[in-house]
Amino acid sequence: MRLLERMRKEWFMIGIVLAIAGAKLEPSVGVNGGPLKPEITVSYIAVATIFFNSGLSLKTEELTSALVHIKLHLFIQIFTLAFFPATIWLFLQLLSITPINEWLLKGLQTVGCMPPPVSSAVILTKAVGGNEAAAIFNSAFGSFLGIVITPLLLLLFLGSSSSVPFTSIFSQLFMTVVVPLIIGQIVRRHIKDWLERKKPPFGTISSGVLLMIIYTTFCDTFSNPNIDLDEFSLILILVIIFSIQLSFMLLTFIFSTRNSNAEDSVCRPRAPLFNICALAHLPSSSDTSGKCPGANN
Repeated sequence: MRLLERMRKEWFMIGIVLAIAGAKLEPSVGVNGGPLKPEITVSYIAVATIFFNSGLSLKTEELTSALVHIKLHLFIQIFTLAFFPATIWLFLQLLSITPINEWLLKGLQTVGCMPPPVSSAVILTKAVGGNEAAAIFNSAFGSFLGIVITPLLLLLFLGSSSSVPFTSIFSQLFMTVVVPLIIGQIVRRHIKDWLERKKPPFGTISSGVLLMIIYTTFCDTFSNPNIDLDEFSLILILVIIFSIQLSFMLLTFIFSTRNSNAEDSVCRPRAPLFNICALAHLPSSSDTSGKCPGANN
């Protein structure tokens, strides 16, 4: 019974493991153009569902009050789009003298320049009882900033140019983040009493959607036949990622708990969750031009 209770409590972590394992066994199901059509179901429907859920579950006062947390927003954006990429660059200068695969190091820098993740940031903040409204604002605002700032960071730290379709990414973010959030708020006004009485499992629904995103992402990764990494570099880079993650989580927790309440400290930035699939999709030659990877997330 205790094992079942533990599994029920940790169902999301178990789900992540199963999603990755399923992607490894049959990656063709979740790749672009596959049966799940992630280019539509994930890029648009899944993300829109997450923010529609947030619009339904959040009180309007919570959203409006989150907008005035100027110090909180400045801290998150500066940390994510300036301090973190610069720190990673300095750290990778030391690692460049090691035998670690060069493209893994470039991948770390590339992902380190990415804006805050749109969907996972909101879901994980909600899951641990953080300031979901502030997380929504900073995820969306950071993603819009990233359209411009991320290519500049890649040019600065990697010397590589990136072609970013500004209009299409901006419109996609607006349609999958802002519009569903507003619609959720409008619907909430009409069924507010029912929501407060029934308390639908919005968090569980959004977490399930995130598992689908994880699954399709790893399907795309495992279906890539050009991944050629030595085991030493891969294992070492995983250890480095884990260490970076813990270090920056501790650092931001210390900074954010000095002059803020506990709820706000949970929504403050952590070290971006490095995605091995993003590293695996880096080109295998010295040409790093092309679209900015992960621009939609």
